[in-house]
Amino acid sequence: MKVLIAEDDTTSRLLFAATLRKLGHTVTAIEDGRKAWEAWQKDEYPLLISDWMMPDIDGPQLCRMIRSEAGLQYTYIILLTALGSKGSYLEGMDAGADDFITKPFDEEQLVARLRVAERILGLHQKLHIQATRDYLTGVWNRASIMDYLQKELERGARQGICTSVMVADLDHFKRINDTYGHPTGDEILQEAARRMSGVLRGYDRIGRYGGEEFLITASGCDWSQAMALGERICSSISGEPVNSRTGQIVMTVSVGIATGCGQGEDAGALISAADEALYRAKEAGRNRVEMSSRMAESRLKYVDE
Repeated sequence: MKVLIAEDDTTSRLLFAATLRKLGHTVTAIEDGRKAWEAWQKDEYPLLISDWMMPDIDGPQLCRMIRSEAGLQYTYIILLTALGSKGSYLEGMDAGADDFITKPFDEEQLVARLRVAERILGLHQKLHIQATRDYLTGVWNRASIMDYLQKELERGARQGICTSVMVADLDHFKRINDTYGHPTGDEILQEAARRMSGVLRGYDRIGRYGGEEFLITASGCDWSQAMALGERICSSISGEPVNSRTGQIVMTVSVGIATGCGQGEDAGALISAADEALYRAKEAGRNRVEMSSRMAESRLKYVDE
């Protein structure tokens, strides 16, 4: 298991890291809350072990920051504390902590806490998959991808970064269902999801928006990068026929793109703009990528300036 440690005391930090590595875990040990927060934002850690008292960002504050962020993986948080009052434990729980270890710790106590963490994370993962994944394709379901997009737009507004959204619609999918049947149509949807997922960046997300439509979020991606990504998606779908139960079937996709750049865009409005671009892609012959007219106008204005 990947473990992030936030501990400002050098001796405790090294001891925790060495013990966890001996137990077979992958460990990143950080000396303060601020750096731990930055590390957590860059990577996914199922487990965080954080000291309570740290300069700048303390343990409870770090808990609150993590719990407020959009995350597709739950982080189990253990707070290290020498505090003994019930009020302190309640404060930690209210901040989002899952468990506590008192200092100085012993290895048996740590192992027991880790077993609880692994058990809870396993159960959480099963429930999370059931609640957030599309049962057929395995990508995120509509509610989850919409929620993630809105949170990414809010984060982009805070940090002044672009977020692109794509609506990808399989071309002539109804014809496939009518000609070959719904079981073959399901195979096509599953293969399309697999191919599109394969060309996305590690921090992009894809969800099934409805029927044969997929919604893709690309954080930190401006209009030119989004267009390039859209072209890769088209190529991944049309590159070779799908080997289905009824034979080889040619598949293509049309993609509409809209981009918001740190201006507090609403997820619904951005999706509507991408839908408008998708409509133009269909009208222009399908198997192509179009950017929303709003983005096109912004690009031309930028070029003129």
